Amino acid sequence: MLMKLLDELMGRMRFRVQENQRAIVFQNGKLLSIAGPGEHVLPNWRKSLEVVPYDIITGAVFKSPYEKPLFDKLPDVAAKHLSVFRTGRTEVAVIERDGRPFDVLPPDSKLTVWADAGPWSATHIDISTDLRIDPDLLRRLVLAGKMNIITGATVAEGHAGLLFIDGVYVETLEPGVYGFWKAGRTATVKQIDLKRQSVDVTGQEVLTKDRVTIRINLAAEYRVTDPVLAVSAVKDFSDSLYRALQFAFRKTLGALSLDQILEKKVTIDEEAAGKVKADMAAIGVEVLDIALKDVVLPGEMREILNQVVAAEKQAEANVIRRREETNATRSLLNTAKVMAENPVMLRLKELEALEAIAGRVERLTIHNGTGGLMHDIVKLRDE
Repeated sequence: MLMKLLDELMGRMRFRVQENQRAIVFQNGKLLSIAGPGEHVLPNWRKSLEVVPYDIITGAVFKSPYEKPLFDKLPDVAAKHLSVFRTGRTEVAVIERDGRPFDVLPPDSKLTVWADAGPWSATHIDISTDLRIDPDLLRRLVLAGKMNIITGATVAEGHAGLLFIDGVYVETLEPGVYGFWKAGRTATVKQIDLKRQSVDVTGQEVLTKDRVTIRINLAAEYRVTDPVLAVSAVKDFSDSLYRALQFAFRKTLGALSLDQILEKKVTIDEEAAGKVKADMAAIGVEVLDIALKDVVLPGEMREILNQVVAAEKQAEANVIRRREETNATRSLLNTAKVMAENPVMLRLKELEALEAIAGRVERLTIHNGTGGLMHDIVKLRDE
């Protein structure tokens, strides 16, 4: 308290600056100096002194309206306490603080920091010819969360990444993680799946040659062999394949009758597949397999066909029945001829018949003519 009263009597100001602070000192509104850590005593007649403190640890970046006046009026003092980083028109700079990424400056930028908040370093990168970021640097920036001017892209396994700069194709990227500088130009990566894929065309209506409307379901398997051509030749190559399948099968099946389509269901794919494969090969897509999965008939046509099939099967059954009856009659005729020519065979048949009958009844009385089998048996018994 006594010291404060003494300072006021002597017209001076006493203030303390901590290690984590710096202070800009003004006298009568004019820049006087930048005060470092410690206790300071300065003349303060008529309370002309003003002190503005700054925390250089939490506020390492110097953002102040006094920046330009400091460098203009007190260049040596400003150079001692402040570090300035700048970038050119075609470069970016990675600013590091104590060996760790602190900030990334885009082209034509400036960053002013407190020198004692460092140590500071800057890595300048020319982006005039290549926007790609070194993988090691990219990992460091990602871990530090400094992605403000970075576009990231990941190309998955089994895919090709097409790199476009401002809409112009540049190169094809292998699977991996990539980063590109956002610095006046736009980098985009379009992923193209190179694995085997399938496309289904369901419920496609076709009018046959005999004016029957049917619905067909198609399936095709394909893979991209030239991703650059597949992307540049058409807007959407999968949609192009879908439409090619529609048109090819509609044209092919429309020239056939319903009966021909049903008869050639297994082989009809080959007639349409050739043109589809040739058209798609021209845009970098290899069609591996095409299948006509289903042919769906209208309800009334399905009933008619069921009746036709039932009639055909009934006719086939009648033919088989007649053939078997004929075979049975022919067999009986042959048997009768054998028995007529061989009396012993006839007698054996009679014995078999008697054996079958005797096995089913308790008592059997037989009346037979003198020329019959039983007459012979009696004669044998008498003897």
